[in-house]
Amino acid sequence: MHANRRTALRAAALGAVAVLAVGCERGTSSGPGTSEEPSTPGCPATLTRATSAVQQAEKAPTAWTGPTTGPKAVPNQKIVYVAQTMTNPGVAGTVKGAKEAAKAIGWKFEAIDGTGTPVGIQAAFDQAIALKPSGIILGGFDPRSTSQQVSKANAKRIPLIGWHAVDAPGPSKNPKLFTNITTKVAEVAKISADWIIARSDGHAGVVVFTDASIPFAKNKSELILKELATCDGVRLLSYENIPIPDASSRTPQEVSSLVSRLGSRWTYSAAINDLYFADAAPALRSAGKKGSGPPFNIGAGDGDPSAFQRINTRRYQAATVPEPLLQQGWQMIDEFNRAFAGRSASGYVAPVHVATAENTGGATSWDPAGYREAYRKIWGT
Repeated sequence: MHANRRTALRAAALGAVAVLAVGCERGTSSGPGTSEEPSTPGCPATLTRATSAVQQAEKAPTAWTGPTTGPKAVPNQKIVYVAQTMTNPGVAGTVKGAKEAAKAIGWKFEAIDGTGTPVGIQAAFDQAIALKPSGIILGGFDPRSTSQQVSKANAKRIPLIGWHAVDAPGPSKNPKLFTNITTKVAEVAKISADWIIARSDGHAGVVVFTDASIPFAKNKSELILKELATCDGVRLLSYENIPIPDASSRTPQEVSSLVSRLGSRWTYSAAINDLYFADAAPALRSAGKKGSGPPFNIGAGDGDPSAFQRINTRRYQAATVPEPLLQQGWQMIDEFNRAFAGRSASGYVAPVHVATAENTGGATSWDPAGYREAYRKIWGT
C-alpha cells in the first residue's frame, strides 16, 4: 500500500473516531454524551448490509483456493524466521506452519525470538543475517524499525518475506520485500465491525483494543473504528492502546477499570489480536461477568488455538476473524521457493472468515482444506 493511501486511510479512520467519540484516548471514556443512546438508535440500511456480509464470511470454503502450479523444490535452502515475539500467538502459529513446510520441502529452518522490543528484534535480525540464510521471514513487526538490517539483507541479496510486516499483501518496494503475507487488513477490520453491528442489531457500546506501536495493528483498529462509525446506534466507549508484549501484565488491570467505569454500557469489544481476551478473561470473571457475555468479544485477527477454545466453550470470546496461520507458514516456504527459482510471488491472499461456536465444529484453528497436498504437488515432494 502506497504511503499516500495509508495517510488517507488513517485520516479517514481518525475522522471516524471523531464521529464515534470526541477525544477518546486509551484508558478514558469517549467524550460527553457518547454513552447515551441516540434519539433514533440503530442503522437499518447498514445493519442489512453488515448482516449479509457476516453470513457470507461465516461460510467455510470446502476446497483449496490457492496456487496449484509453481516451480519444483529448489534444494538445500535455509530459512530463518525473525519473530516480533513468540508470545504473539499469530507469529507462533506461522512459525509452526513454516517449520512444518520447510521439513516437507527438505530445507533447514530456524526461528529467533525478538522478545517484542525494538532492540531485541534488531538483535534477532542481525543474528539471522549472520547465519547466512537463503531467506529471512519478518514476522509481525514493521521493517522500518529495522531499516539498517533490511538494507544489509537487501545488499546481500537475501530475499525477505513479511508476515503482517506492511499494510497490504504482496510484494513491497519500500521496504523491499519479495512479498508480504496477510489477509487484507481492510476486509478483516470491516467484517469485525460488521459482526458487532449485525449481532447487536445496530445497538452496541464498544471497547476497541489495539497496539499503536505496530503500524499494521494501528491501521487495523482505525479501520474498525471507521466501519463502526457507519452505524449511529454504535457508541465507542474506550479505545485502549496496550502493546502486545505488555498485554498479559496490563490488560487485566485495564479491563477491571473499564468494567468499573462503564458497567452495563459495555456490551461489545473488538481487538486487533485475540490474545487481549485471554488476558481479559480473569478480570471479567472476577467482575462477575458471564463467559457467554456481555461484553461479546471478537478478535480481529490471528485465531490461535486458545481463541478457538474460548469461542467453543463460550468463555469471554464470541468470535474471531482468523488467519489460516499454518497455511500462511506453508505459503512462506512456497513463496521463497518461487524467489529462489526466479519466479514472481504467487499473489495468493486467504479469504476473510468469521469463526464462531456455531461454525467451528469444535476445531481449534482455521485450517483450510487441501493446501498441504497442493504445495507438495507443486514442489514434487
